[in-house]
Amino acid sequence: MKLKQRFYLNEDVVEVARLLLGKYLFTFFDGALTGGLITETEAYNGIHDRASHAYGGRRTARTEIMYNTGGTAYVYLCYGIHSLFNVVTNKENVPHAVLIRAIRPSHGIETMLKRRKKSNPDSNLTRGPGTVSEALGIHYAQSGIALTGNLIWIEDRKIIPDPEGIKVTPRIGVDYAGKDAALPYRFIWNGQLLEKAKK
Repeated sequence: MKLKQRFYLNEDVVEVARLLLGKYLFTFFDGALTGGLITETEAYNGIHDRASHAYGGRRTARTEIMYNTGGTAYVYLCYGIHSLFNVVTNKENVPHAVLIRAIRPSHGIETMLKRRKKSNPDSNLTRGPGTVSEALGIHYAQSGIALTGNLIWIEDRKIIPDPEGIKVTPRIGVDYAGKDAALPYRFIWNGQLLEKAKK
């Protein structure tokens, strides 16, 4: 059920962003299993994408992880506060990545509530990339972790999203990217399944 590395080697990062909808993202830190159903993603198309940290072939201490072989976690600090979790895709030296923006909690909800300092689960528990990482215990220091291991991983539980329930929009907060800000690289799934998946 855990995704194999070959899944992450797909050369089409936009396709991967869509395929990750309906998969389960899990973490196991300090003896606590937490996870949930991926419901929102954004694709970043490497050196050709003005919204990508690797645009133009940029390589820094932070972005070097993006050039790893697909199946690696790229976690960066946003505004000096939020750790944002990305899935590195494609072959080595092609810096594609998919940002996980939202999940539907399914495992370890009590642990997520403690991490988020909440008393009751609500719609904002794991909606937004910063809250996803906080709830799952993901920290930017974990950037570079292999997603085929036992700390952070993604599972395919044969959930088939209904294509009509997937909304495609431009990405959020990338106005600096010029015309690339309008690219339809954000995918939001409402949780509806194909009928055949329900049977």
